[in-house]
Amino acid sequence: MIGNKQTMFSNSFTLYTLYGNVNGLQIGNNVRYSGINVGTVGKIDMINDSTILVTMRVQEKIREHIRKDAVATISSDGLVGSMFVNVIPGNGNTTIINSGDTIQSYTKIGADAMLNTLNVTNENAALLTADLLKITESINRGEGALGALLNDSTIATDLRATIRNLKITSGQSIATLKKLNNTVDEYNQKSSIASLLFRDSLQAEDLKKIIHNLTIASEGVAKTVDNLNGVLNDIKDGQGAVATIMYDSAFVIDLKESMHNVNTTTVLLNENLEALKHSFPVKGYFKKEAKRQAKEEKNASKN
Repeated sequence: MIGNKQTMFSNSFTLYTLYGNVNGLQIGNNVRYSGINVGTVGKIDMINDSTILVTMRVQEKIREHIRKDAVATISSDGLVGSMFVNVIPGNGNTTIINSGDTIQSYTKIGADAMLNTLNVTNENAALLTADLLKITESINRGEGALGALLNDSTIATDLRATIRNLKITSGQSIATLKKLNNTVDEYNQKSSIASLLFRDSLQAEDLKKIIHNLTIASEGVAKTVDNLNGVLNDIKDGQGAVATIMYDSAFVIDLKESMHNVNTTTVLLNENLEALKHSFPVKGYFKKEAKRQAKEEKNASKN
């Protein structure tokens, strides 16, 4: 039995690992590789206050299966069983270990540590529950922003209205973007007026000339209007013949009388001339003149 436990009568090699806490591991406890007993714990040495060196004696025939990336953990056979070192294979990408190599270790949380952790967790959970109860009571009383949102119906109504307005605005924005896209599409079409104006340099030059001519014409109209305003102002001020005719009533009366006298004189003159034609001294002259005119008209008709 002693020979079997200490592997005294079989070939073995030495393997080391370091722990911060061996959790009750003792000399003579088993060493397992992938759950198979392959050796025993030979020595446990305290290096310093935080490092413990564990020496293991492992069967030589197992060495070819253990590589340098293997990990040594301390486990327990059941809740009250003895402790043992369990060597877990690594990725298998490293070389095979040699006698005297040190492999990395991993210390699991012991039962006491788990109980302490659970105790702290329970205390934290109790504190968290108490805080949650306080928050819930504040919300129910309508305190704070969240309480106001949940309990104030006016705020809820305003929030709904705001969301509704945002939806309307979003819809209008989408419609505006569609119109803008349609405008851009029309511009991209070669048949559109905007496309012709932007793409055809000749059309652009013609448009510039038209605008230039319109500007000159506008300036001429403006000058004419200014001149007309000046004339109208002169008329209003009583300057010039037109103003005299329009505003001087005495002049208008005199002008009417003068025109009447001219017309009367003309009638009398016509009557005197007609009488003169039939008077003896000049009657022969007028007869000769009439015959001459008749002869000229007859010759003109023959030609």
